[in-house]
Amino acid sequence: MQWSDFLAALTFQAGYNSALVALGALLLGLAAGGTGTFVFLRKRALVSDAVSHATLPGVGLAFLLMVALGGEGRWLPGLILGSALSAALGLVLVQAMVSRTRLSEDAAIGAVLSVFFGLGIVLLTVIQTMASGRQAGLESFLLGSTAGMLRSEAVTIAVAAAVAALLLFAFRRPMTLVAFDPGYAAARGTAVNRVDLGIMGLALIVTVIGLKVVGLILIVAMLIIPPVIARFWTDRVDAMVLIAAAVGGVSGWVGTAISASAADMPTGPIIVLVAFGLFVLSLLLSPARGVLASALRYRRFQERVHRRQGLLAMARAEPIHDRLTLRVLRRAGLIRADGVATEAGRAAVAAAALDEARWAHVRRTDPGDPVLERYDGLTALDDLLTRDQLSDIDRAMPGPGIA
Repeated sequence: MQWSDFLAALTFQAGYNSALVALGALLLGLAAGGTGTFVFLRKRALVSDAVSHATLPGVGLAFLLMVALGGEGRWLPGLILGSALSAALGLVLVQAMVSRTRLSEDAAIGAVLSVFFGLGIVLLTVIQTMASGRQAGLESFLLGSTAGMLRSEAVTIAVAAAVAALLLFAFRRPMTLVAFDPGYAAARGTAVNRVDLGIMGLALIVTVIGLKVVGLILIVAMLIIPPVIARFWTDRVDAMVLIAAAVGGVSGWVGTAISASAADMPTGPIIVLVAFGLFVLSLLLSPARGVLASALRYRRFQERVHRRQGLLAMARAEPIHDRLTLRVLRRAGLIRADGVATEAGRAAVAAAALDEARWAHVRRTDPGDPVLERYDGLTALDDLLTRDQLSDIDRAMPGPGIA
C-alpha cells in the first residue's frame, strides 16, 4: 500500500468509484454506530445477529422474483426490500417464540439464525444453477463487495442511513428510558415492546443497507464495536451516541481508503478491523476504564497502602522488612537509605499515628458515625472532617494514642 494512494483515497481523490464507496461506508458507519448504541445498551447484540442472518433468504427470493417478472435480478433496492422483509419475519419469529413459548431468547435466536441462514444458502445454490444466476454475485452479500458500486446504490445507502439517523434522533428519549429501566418505562406508560421493536427495526435498516458494504456476517460488528468503544469514554447516553456514530463513520471512511489503496483487500473486513483497532486503543488508553489507567490506579493505591503501613510501623517502632514498603518510603523522601526517618518522615509518622488514634476513638465511642463509612484507612482525616470536628475528637480522646 502506497501512502500517497491512501491519502488520495482518504480525501476522495482516488477516483469516482472509490469516493462513492467511501461516502457510502461513512454514512453507513454513522448510522450503525448511533443505532448500535441502543442495541448494545438493551443487550440485544445476539438478536441483531439473528436479524442479519435472516436477511439472506430474502435476498435470494427477491432475486428470483425480479427475474421471474422479467426485471434485473441485481437491482439493489429490490434486494434490500426482500432482505428487509425476510429479516423482519425473523425478528417477529424470535419475539413470538420468546413471548409465547418457554424457550429462552438465546434458543429462539439460535433456531431462527440457523434455519434462515441455511435456507439462504440453499437459495443461493439454486440461483447459481440458473443461467441468469451465475453472474448474480449474490454471495457478495455474505462478506460485502463494493467493487463497481453504482451511484444509485450509493444514493440508496445514503437515503436509508439518513432515515435511520432521523428516526434515531426522534425516538432517542424513549429508547434511552427502556434501555436503562424497562420497568420504570412501563410504569410511565411507555410501550416497552414497541420501543424494543423500534430499536430492532433501526438495526434492521442498518443491516440491510450494510449488506452491500460489509455483508450480513460482519454487519453485527459495525453495530456493536462502536458503542463498546464509546462506553470506554463516557457515561452519558447522548455523548455515547455521538462518539459511537463518529467511530463508525471513521471506521468506514478509513477502512475504504485502506481497501482502495491496497490491491485485492476486501472492504468489509478491513472496515471491521479498523473498528477493532480503535477498540484496542480505547481498551488501553481510556482514562476512566482503560487497562493502563486501571494499572496506574492500582499502582497508586498499592503505594498508598505500603506508605501507610510503613508509617504506622515506624510509629510503633517496628522493623520494616517489606522491600516495596521501604522503596515507597525512600522514594517519598520519608526515610534515608539506612532506614532512619527524615524530618519529613517524622512529621508524616506523627500525622499517621494521630489519624489512627482518632479513627480508633471514633470507632470505639460512636460506631454509627457516618465518617466510618467514608474513611478507608488511607485518606487523612483532615480531608474528611472539619477542624471543629477534629478538635472535638482530640478533646474527647483519653490519651495521645500511638506514641
